[in-house]
Amino acid sequence: MRLFVKRLMDIFVAGSALLVASPLMAAIAVTIRLCDGRPVLFRQMRPGYKGKPFTLLKFRTMRDARDAQGLLLPEAERLAEVGMLLRQLSLDELPQLWNVLRGEMSLVGPRPLLMQYMERYSPEQLRRHDVKPGITGWAQVNGRNATSWQERFHLDLWYVNNWSLALDAWILLRTPWQLVKRDGISQQGHATMPEFWGSESSKQ
Repeated sequence: MRLFVKRLMDIFVAGSALLVASPLMAAIAVTIRLCDGRPVLFRQMRPGYKGKPFTLLKFRTMRDARDAQGLLLPEAERLAEVGMLLRQLSLDELPQLWNVLRGEMSLVGPRPLLMQYMERYSPEQLRRHDVKPGITGWAQVNGRNATSWQERFHLDLWYVNNWSLALDAWILLRTPWQLVKRDGISQQGHATMPEFWGSESSKQ
């Protein structure tokens, strides 16, 4: 019953948010197209519930800038000016409302990370996939990307172990304030987070 109510809440809130935000999303899409060209959307396979892959949607925030050998430059160097503003305000996440409507994500849950991390998780860390990934989550209202990997996984697993509808509501209420503060957007020297290389690296 709780999962049914959670899904109804996801559909209602995500659908309402898409209707309200559609003019803003259209303006963002035009701005990205004019300033940085195509594509407007960034699509990437991410692990969802029980690790099942799905296509994550975001507004594109990085340029396809490469070095003399044709290799992509570090993320911090490829981050576009428009993209930086979108990330600071978390507006690049708006297209994920479609992921929520499609049932691939929830409004609240651990953030979906990269597919290659799946084989690097410890059995305990894999439990973050026992719930659907979310647009916001317990880790996002408790430090966002400024936390270490160890802290982030601890927060994600705490959410998995203590999930309730009341907790989801509390996280949703806290999320706007976290966005206004604009704290924890990235770790120093990184566009967001350093790459996760495994359980040992998460302790650093």
